[in-house]
Amino acid sequence: MVTSLCSLHSPLAVSNAHSPTSNDLKTDLLHKFNSPFELKQAHAHLIKKNTPLSTLPLTRVGSVSALTPSFTYARQIFAHVNEPELVVWNYCLKSFVERDNPVNAILLFYRLRQFDVLPDTFTCSFVLKACTNELDLYNGKIIHGYVVKLGFTFNLVLQNMIVNLYAECGEIWDARLLFEKMSQRDVVTWNIMITQLIKRGDIVEASELFRKMPERSVRSWTGMISGYVQCGKPKEAVELFVEMEQVGVRPNEVTVVAVLAACADLGALDLGRRVHEYSNQSGFRRNIRVCNTLIDMYVKCGCLEGARRVFIEMQERTVFTWSAMIQGLAIHGQAKEALTSFNKMIEIGIKPNGVTFIGLLHACGHMGWVDEGRRFFYSMTTEYGIIPQIEHYGCMVDLLSRAGFLQEAYEFIRNMRIKPNGVVWGALLGGCRVHKNIDLAEEASRQLGQLDPLNNGYHVVLSNIYAEAERWEDVARVRKLMRNLGVKKTPGWSSITVDGVVHEFVAGDETHPQAEKIFQMWEKLLDGMKLKGYIPNTSVVLLDIEEKEKEKFLYRHSEKLALTFGLMNTPPGTPIRIMKNLRVCEDCHAAFKLISEIVNREIVVRDRNRFHCFQAGSCSCGDYW
Repeated sequence: MVTSLCSLHSPLAVSNAHSPTSNDLKTDLLHKFNSPFELKQAHAHLIKKNTPLSTLPLTRVGSVSALTPSFTYARQIFAHVNEPELVVWNYCLKSFVERDNPVNAILLFYRLRQFDVLPDTFTCSFVLKACTNELDLYNGKIIHGYVVKLGFTFNLVLQNMIVNLYAECGEIWDARLLFEKMSQRDVVTWNIMITQLIKRGDIVEASELFRKMPERSVRSWTGMISGYVQCGKPKEAVELFVEMEQVGVRPNEVTVVAVLAACADLGALDLGRRVHEYSNQSGFRRNIRVCNTLIDMYVKCGCLEGARRVFIEMQERTVFTWSAMIQGLAIHGQAKEALTSFNKMIEIGIKPNGVTFIGLLHACGHMGWVDEGRRFFYSMTTEYGIIPQIEHYGCMVDLLSRAGFLQEAYEFIRNMRIKPNGVVWGALLGGCRVHKNIDLAEEASRQLGQLDPLNNGYHVVLSNIYAEAERWEDVARVRKLMRNLGVKKTPGWSSITVDGVVHEFVAGDETHPQAEKIFQMWEKLLDGMKLKGYIPNTSVVLLDIEEKEKEKFLYRHSEKLALTFGLMNTPPGTPIRIMKNLRVCEDCHAAFKLISEIVNREIVVRDRNRFHCFQAGSCSCGDYW
């Protein structure tokens, strides 16, 4: 066959003998053949020139022949040059997996077995990785069988890969059983098992395993901290980070991102600043993901100026950076600056994404800019080819509803291209409360009863709408329905961090060690507020009780207690930052404006929807929230 190939191609060789590029062409043929046919051409050329076959790049021989009928031809070449063929086939397996062709790796493995090529530990590792990438448990189990049959169970890398395979394919308890039966484990083994438990939301089991680890790497600590954040336990994430520091493990960039996310959730600005300083000292300043998370942390901790500084100092900004800054400006009531940032982003050629438009729609929603919001919503598709998602529809319904365009919001929902969820109908319900539209509120409530019947917030809003209309029988009916469903109203709470300690307050809280002093201080503040014209807005107390009782109830709102405590325990001039789990009420909003002027302090409140920055008697929201 080779001889015939030589004779077939010799005229071509002679005709090009004096061409200035013939040597280059032959070199390309010898080293860059891309098919079995071109390989055979190169082989023929070597025979004619009496050049050793070892000149051929053997890994390329394997790659072009692996899954073709020329497989045996390639094996003959390997045998002729005394090259262990498994080395070449392992290279091919590795290449298939790395080039996102895992199925080809699995097919090649079976071809090797068909021709009795005995796999080694490397062979098994590459095919196990291919099975994991494909979530192919069936073939993975077969490879697992080969590992046992060939006596490779001593290989810890393979054992770890098998545990990971079963877990990734959803067989977490089989993975756990293998884990428990392993005669030896290293830190990678433990990390795999903990990571997989976290992926499935089993943070308790993951934490128990973490505590049992004989040794922990920075990846172990980071994985656990990230897991707490993902599972909505930022407080535990921060506590674990502090413990990590105490045992002397240095955080890496991934750790920093995780703990900053926890700080953002908690509003833990002091710790966030300290992590920021550590990040700069550790050379993470150029890490875009770290910087983006810093922006998010400062925004969510109520320190917009800190977010601005990080943004300005960044040498490279991605669409995620711009989107984070736009979103931050939006929820802080800086809508004009948010829109200006968007225009700058477009000017420098950065294409917006869906998150960018969520920020823009939030900016419009927080200021009541209906026309601008409509323009941004429709330009998403017409100008940028972005298909609106449920979040964008929710923003539009919220914008229209709060601005009083309730009927338009309702029609907008009915004409949505995707099925509206509870958040969308909840936005309409919230607008109905602001504008006291009971009929549409009842329609939204009916829809929510089907989509999210156990969400206490929607029941409470409807109950409050009835209470404001003094329809007490309907209030009683809604509350009875809540009892029958086993739904309880989420208690309001507010928190403030002083000297690194988080202090939480609930309405009427008398359990705090400084409760008496807080109440006394509030009375002094109240006197000053009344001198400036403060009148308690008892309409926000939706209970059928006497007016004096309503006033007393108002004065014990959790955010007022947190503010008073903060004023007592922080130096004059220090900004006060409060987190609240529910929407701040109208009376607290009015009171905080006056207090900011009386005590000459900046007061930042992060409620369920946005930030309110009170300063010199006014609020950043412009009294539109």
